[in-house]
Amino acid sequence: MDNNEIISYIEEGNAARSSLEADKVSRVAKVITEALRSGKKVLCMGNGGSAADSQHFVAELVGRFEAERRGLPAVALTTDSSVTTAISNDYSYEMVFARQVEALAQPGDVVVGISTSGNSKNVVAALETAKRIGCRIVTLTGQKGRVPELADSGCNIMVSSKRTSFIQEAHICAIHMISKMVEDSFSPGK
Repeated sequence: MDNNEIISYIEEGNAARSSLEADKVSRVAKVITEALRSGKKVLCMGNGGSAADSQHFVAELVGRFEAERRGLPAVALTTDSSVTTAISNDYSYEMVFARQVEALAQPGDVVVGISTSGNSKNVVAALETAKRIGCRIVTLTGQKGRVPELADSGCNIMVSSKRTSFIQEAHICAIHMISKMVEDSFSPGK
């Protein structure tokens, strides 16, 4: 990769991040904040890099982003290897998140599905289960598909790019902004 290719890569990544819609990022932060203030929790999932993004998001909520405040209830459905392998073995990988949503979600919880393709079958199955339970649905995607169709109104953050790496970079940008807004609402004195 020469300097021109590096500059081109940076510019393309900037364009993907610039495609984020501020009103949707704000809407998602508001939905999550309202749920947490009501004693609900956040459940988050994705595959591959999106699994790492879901874990990153949960870490920002449970730990902290930039400020001291109480820990917020959030769970990444990607982290328990015994649960994920048992469900995959006994049912199918398509059910790996749906079964956990069935076990852990309560009406009013926020379920976050991250899918760069917009069509991850196990994320779709989990979001359908969450809808039946009465959860709020937030999605981060890069393509049209079944995943964004399941999001609550105004709660799909779609990145305009066909390149997975740029979609994931923009998702982390959105996750950081959401984390900041949620955290600000829970900081002492708020």
